[in-house]
Amino acid sequence: MKHILSIAAIIILTLTSCKKTEVKKHSENQLPNIIIIYTDDLGYGDISANGARHLSTPNIDFLANGGIRFTNGYASSATCTPSRYALLTGEYPWKNKKAKILPGTAPLLIKPDQITIPKMLKTKGYDTGIVGKWHLGLGNGNVDWNKKITPSPNEVGFDYSYIMAATQDRVPTVYIKNGNVVNLDPSDPIEINYDHNYKGQPTGAENPELLSMKWHTGHKNTIVNGIPRIGFMKGGEAAKWNDVDMADHFLKKAQNFVKTHKKNPFFLYYAMQQPHVPRTPHPRFKGKSGLGPRGDVILEADWCIGEFIKTLKNEDVLDNTLIIFSSDNGPVLNDGYYDDAVEKLGNHNPWGPFRGGKYSLFEAGTHVPFITYWKNKIQPKTSEALVCQMDLLSSLAQLVGSDLRSKDSAELLNTFIGTSDQGRTNLIIEATTRTALRHKNWVMIPPYEGEAIIESVNIEIGNSNSYQLYDLSTDKGQQKNLAETNPKKLQELIRIFENKRGSDYSNIELIELK
Repeated sequence: MKHILSIAAIIILTLTSCKKTEVKKHSENQLPNIIIIYTDDLGYGDISANGARHLSTPNIDFLANGGIRFTNGYASSATCTPSRYALLTGEYPWKNKKAKILPGTAPLLIKPDQITIPKMLKTKGYDTGIVGKWHLGLGNGNVDWNKKITPSPNEVGFDYSYIMAATQDRVPTVYIKNGNVVNLDPSDPIEINYDHNYKGQPTGAENPELLSMKWHTGHKNTIVNGIPRIGFMKGGEAAKWNDVDMADHFLKKAQNFVKTHKKNPFFLYYAMQQPHVPRTPHPRFKGKSGLGPRGDVILEADWCIGEFIKTLKNEDVLDNTLIIFSSDNGPVLNDGYYDDAVEKLGNHNPWGPFRGGKYSLFEAGTHVPFITYWKNKIQPKTSEALVCQMDLLSSLAQLVGSDLRSKDSAELLNTFIGTSDQGRTNLIIEATTRTALRHKNWVMIPPYEGEAIIESVNIEIGNSNSYQLYDLSTDKGQQKNLAETNPKKLQELIRIFENKRGSDYSNIELIELK
């Protein structure tokens, strides 16, 4: 009897060992989860990993210190909609004339048959989701907000979407889940118009006594939660968001996506709203930075990232998750509201060593924080490789074994995971439909008509009557224009630029910022 029991025990142990081996083998071959954490208007110098001394971002630093911190990482554009378009499609935004800052009523910018990161990943079995800011249009240009909205993110690759339609400062001020407005009361239908107000609806321009936040430029229409917005809205009272709870709200949705999709490989595009205006920190963070609401919401965003990483750890998925962190464009201080962003800036330098900011062809417009993190798979280091968010589509396709590509998206998987230091040779950068060239360490900005500074935001946007040429290896702040003293290099870059961009780049329609 003892002999039989011993044989049975050996069989059980052998089967158990085989099962463990099979599980381990499956885990090793499993496709990684992929998460893009995308901030809004966060500057290169806004995180302590990039040298900020008056603002501490320990959770973003955790990713930077445990992964690759790119010192030459770029958004494709110096404004939000074009950058988000390029990120998801792998296509230069200047190739799509509609890729401009969109109103909340704009039709879907991405074509339903266009390749996107989530579409590509779905072909390899990924569950895909977006939580947060969308700003790439919805519907076909005539949206009925009281019915299911289509096409939406769900039609361009996302299985799950929980979004705001445009920006926090634009109507409609409601959350939209899988094409449906959340908490909508059918007896109080939503109406949206960007040209005309509705009878009896107060506005920031006409009813300043109702405001908790004073508008500076542009933001003077419908008032929601004491904040005047861009555009006019009527109805939907039960569906309107609470601004101070927005960060917590999106965080919980992102956490829940991880919890409910952890059994399969998943892709999550976590598009945070901070530090875009209106800056409305939760009371937990109000006054904590000493830099005013802009600094406070950066601390809030960093905290959210920390809580999100905790969830990845607690759900036992962090080890097999590639996290990509970046920003849609460079920083701006006063961007439509009086909120002490300028007055309380002190010695903090959101643009880091660069010149310009949001809306600008100078470096601070597109040269943004850029980090990749994958525990135990990516070895910590700092990389000087030239990379762009647009390159993620083709590079992630390499990672998961997909044949889908976008020709503007470079295959830089080895660079993003740290086994190569080779990046792009050149990149066309864009700002409000104007374009320029980064080639190796050089930047060439063609001449553009118009004001050199946007007075309302106090940012140099790169316009000049003549060509500009800068050597970033010795002049990161772009203070010395070498166009006249180095004509040979200038002509070389003009040829490269026109070969990629065409020769009619100056014949463009400049857009209004707001």
